[in-house]
Amino acid sequence: MLDDETYRDWTSAFGEGGYYEGDWSEGSTIRFVGTEEDGSVSGMIGKVVANRPDDFVSIEYFGQIIHGEIDTTSDDAQAFVGSYENYTFRESDGVTTVTVDLSDDEMMNQFEDVWPRALGRLKELAEQR
Repeated sequence: MLDDETYRDWTSAFGEGGYYEGDWSEGSTIRFVGTEEDGSVSGMIGKVVANRPDDFVSIEYFGQIIHGEIDTTSDDAQAFVGSYENYTFRESDGVTTVTVDLSDDEMMNQFEDVWPRALGRLKELAEQR
């Protein structure tokens, strides 16, 4: 789910060409970005709060990236500052269930139709392995 190639694949539901910069170790800064039509990079920036493999991953957002510049102070950026994206993994009878919790309702509503497609693709990738 978190390696570069697989991440790019399952998250393509949010927009083609999206990727992350950084690593998934606890305390690391991580950028979730994509390339805009003008070639600039935009996305969100956060910190990996927890990464317990096969159990739980948590990201806390502290800003956005607009045209390659980090923004932590505008009203748009402040709307997401302090929000969390959490992934919980539970295994039962050889089947792993991934639950995604977002602490920000606006972020959830923005991608409401996309999450099922993204998680469906993640499921397909997991079943191929």
